[in-house]
Amino acid sequence: MQKKLVIKVTAGADSPERCSQAFTVAAVAVASGVEVSLWLTGESSWFSLPGRAAEFELPHAAPLPDLIESIQAAGLITLCTQCAARRDITERDVLEGVRIAGAQVFVSEIMADGVQALVY
Repeated sequence: MQKKLVIKVTAGADSPERCSQAFTVAAVAVASGVEVSLWLTGESSWFSLPGRAAEFELPHAAPLPDLIESIQAAGLITLCTQCAARRDITERDVLEGVRIAGAQVFVSEIMADGVQALVY
């Protein structure tokens, strides 16, 4: 049975190291053949918008746009419904391939057999 990794990232530019760690772990997991679902919540919600990841800088870290591209190649990125609403982000605004879903979907993902959940 292949394990699935669900990562919820709550940090954005407000906590760049924690944010970068979440995206890095997700990208490495995808590259390792792990099924990955990355959830953008809180301040990381802004990275669902085109061009926003390019504004993120952290010395000695992989560029966020590259990590997002790697994750999307074989994983899933989801923007929290409430987080999107609080920021006036709609499905028309987000990067291609990003879905918007709520807590019910998150809970169903993390409660499935063989799932490891991480929160950054």
